[in-house]
Amino acid sequence: MLSCFNLKPGFSIDIFELSYSAFVEEMKLAGLVQSAGKIGRRQKDTPMDTDNERDHEYFVEMSFSDRTQVDRAYAHIMQHIEPGEKTHDSVYSKVSDPIFICWQDIN
Repeated sequence: MLSCFNLKPGFSIDIFELSYSAFVEEMKLAGLVQSAGKIGRRQKDTPMDTDNERDHEYFVEMSFSDRTQVDRAYAHIMQHIEPGEKTHDSVYSKVSDPIFICWQDIN
Protein backbone atom coordinates (compact mmCIF):
# COMPACT_ATOMS: atom_id res chain seq x y z
CA MET A 1 0.00 0.00 0.00
CA LEU A 2 1.25 3.44 -0.87
CA SER A 3 0.16 6.26 1.40
CA CYS A 4 0.58 9.84 0.18
CA PHE A 5 -0.07 12.66 2.61
CA ASN A 6 0.70 16.12 3.87
CA LEU A 7 1.24 17.04 7.50
CA LYS A 8 -1.17 19.26 9.36
CA PRO A 9 0.25 22.62 10.44
CA GLY A 10 2.28 22.40 13.62
CA PHE A 11 3.53 18.84 13.09
CA SER A 12 7.08 18.06 12.00
CA ILE A 13 8.10 14.99 10.07
CA ASP A 14 10.19 13.89 13.07
CA ILE A 15 7.13 13.89 15.34
CA PHE A 16 5.11 12.06 12.68
CA GLU A 17 7.85 9.45 12.26
CA LEU A 18 7.76 8.61 15.98
CA SER A 19 4.01 8.02 15.82
CA TYR A 20 4.24 6.07 12.57
CA SER A 21 7.01 3.80 13.84
CA ALA A 22 5.01 2.94 16.97
CA PHE A 23 1.93 2.14 14.88
CA VAL A 24 3.83 -0.08 12.45
CA GLU A 25 5.53 -1.95 15.29
CA GLU A 26 2.19 -2.69 16.99
CA MET A 27 0.68 -3.90 13.73
CA LYS A 28 3.69 -6.11 13.00
CA LEU A 29 3.51 -7.68 16.45
CA ALA A 30 -0.21 -8.35 15.89
CA GLY A 31 0.57 -10.04 12.55
CA LEU A 32 -1.33 -7.38 10.59
CA VAL A 33 1.56 -5.84 8.62
CA GLN A 34 4.57 -7.47 7.05
CA SER A 35 6.82 -4.40 6.73
CA ALA A 36 6.91 -0.67 6.15
CA GLY A 37 9.40 1.46 4.30
CA LYS A 38 11.02 4.69 5.32
CA ILE A 39 9.06 7.90 5.00
CA GLY A 40 9.87 9.67 1.76
CA ARG A 41 9.61 13.27 0.65
CA ARG A 42 8.31 13.93 -2.83
CA GLN A 43 10.60 15.56 -5.37
CA LYS A 44 8.26 17.67 -7.47
CA ASP A 45 11.05 19.65 -9.13
CA THR A 46 12.05 16.89 -11.57
CA PRO A 47 10.52 15.99 -14.94
CA MET A 48 10.29 12.41 -13.61
CA ASP A 49 7.37 13.50 -11.37
CA THR A 50 4.41 13.66 -13.74
CA ASP A 51 1.53 13.52 -11.25
CA ASN A 52 -0.26 16.82 -11.65
CA GLU A 53 -3.41 15.64 -9.85
CA ARG A 54 -1.90 15.42 -6.37
CA ASP A 55 0.24 17.80 -4.35
CA HIS A 56 1.33 15.56 -1.47
CA GLU A 57 4.68 16.15 0.16
CA TYR A 58 5.26 12.77 1.87
CA PHE A 59 4.73 9.10 1.17
CA VAL A 60 5.34 5.71 2.74
CA GLU A 61 4.91 2.11 1.59
CA MET A 62 3.48 -0.62 3.78
CA SER A 63 3.65 -4.28 2.74
CA PHE A 64 1.35 -7.16 3.56
CA SER A 65 1.98 -10.87 3.07
CA ASP A 66 -1.22 -11.35 1.05
CA ARG A 67 -4.75 -10.07 0.47
CA THR A 68 -5.98 -11.85 3.59
CA GLN A 69 -3.57 -9.85 5.76
CA VAL A 70 -4.64 -6.61 4.03
CA ASP A 71 -8.29 -7.36 4.76
CA ARG A 72 -7.56 -8.39 8.36
CA ALA A 73 -5.57 -5.19 8.97
CA TYR A 74 -8.35 -3.01 7.55
CA ALA A 75 -11.04 -4.80 9.56
CA HIS A 76 -8.96 -4.46 12.72
CA ILE A 77 -8.44 -0.72 12.25
CA MET A 78 -12.15 -0.21 11.55
CA GLN A 79 -13.03 -1.93 14.86
CA HIS A 80 -11.17 0.84 16.74
CA ILE A 81 -9.58 -1.57 19.22
CA GLU A 82 -6.12 -2.19 20.58
CA PRO A 83 -3.51 -2.97 19.54
CA GLY A 84 -3.23 -0.15 17.09
CA GLU A 85 -6.12 2.15 17.99
CA LYS A 86 -4.13 4.77 19.91
CA THR A 87 -1.10 4.65 17.65
CA HIS A 88 -3.25 4.76 14.49
CA ASP A 89 -5.10 7.78 15.85
CA SER A 90 -1.75 9.39 16.69
CA VAL A 91 -0.62 8.96 13.08
CA TYR A 92 -3.90 9.89 11.43
CA SER A 93 -4.36 13.02 13.56
CA LYS A 94 -1.14 14.46 12.12
CA VAL A 95 -1.91 14.05 8.41
CA SER A 96 -4.05 15.91 5.94
CA ASP A 97 -5.22 14.94 2.47
CA PRO A 98 -4.29 11.24 2.77
CA ILE A 99 -4.56 8.98 -0.27
CA PHE A 100 -4.06 5.23 -0.06
CA ILE A 101 -3.22 3.12 -3.10
CA CYS A 102 -3.19 -0.67 -2.85
CA TRP A 103 -1.77 -3.13 -5.33
CA GLN A 104 -0.72 -6.77 -5.48
CA ASP A 105 2.62 -7.93 -6.85
CA ILE A 106 2.23 -10.04 -10.00
CA ASN A 107 5.26 -12.26 -9.39
